[in-house]
Amino acid sequence: MTPFHIVLIEPEIPPNTGNIARLCGATGTVLHLVGKLGFSIDDKHLKRAGLDYWDAVDVRQWEKLEELQASFPDGRYWYTSKKAEKTHVQADYQAGDFLVFGKETKGLSEELLRQNAEQSVRIPILSPVVRSLNLSTAAGIVLYEALRQTGQL
Repeated sequence: MTPFHIVLIEPEIPPNTGNIARLCGATGTVLHLVGKLGFSIDDKHLKRAGLDYWDAVDVRQWEKLEELQASFPDGRYWYTSKKAEKTHVQADYQAGDFLVFGKETKGLSEELLRQNAEQSVRIPILSPVVRSLNLSTAAGIVLYEALRQTGQL
């Protein structure tokens, strides 16, 4: 089985990253942390959210997204944003794809989304009051759809 990759660009909230790490451990997904983190990698809240599963997670750190992409030049990247036209279920995932999420307060940059409009997806939000989903919830929704599409469930 070729693992999926979750990419968090400049995550800010330790429990979100810890929960995503646990998700990655449960699914054999590689976790990539990119850029300046809003916490220390040994933050107690980060560790608590991931519980004792850190040994089961392949975590890799990168200074820039371009560095990650250069290391995986044949990788397919899906960029998540509430501004994307295509929903997460309309994407055509393949095993080994990279699922990219932006920081909690700002999401991914407009420039990155503009350059990758065809590879950008959103999770529909049905309420006019709610602006966004929690990062770890969004990561789980997109990853499990990708696993379902590729017959890995």
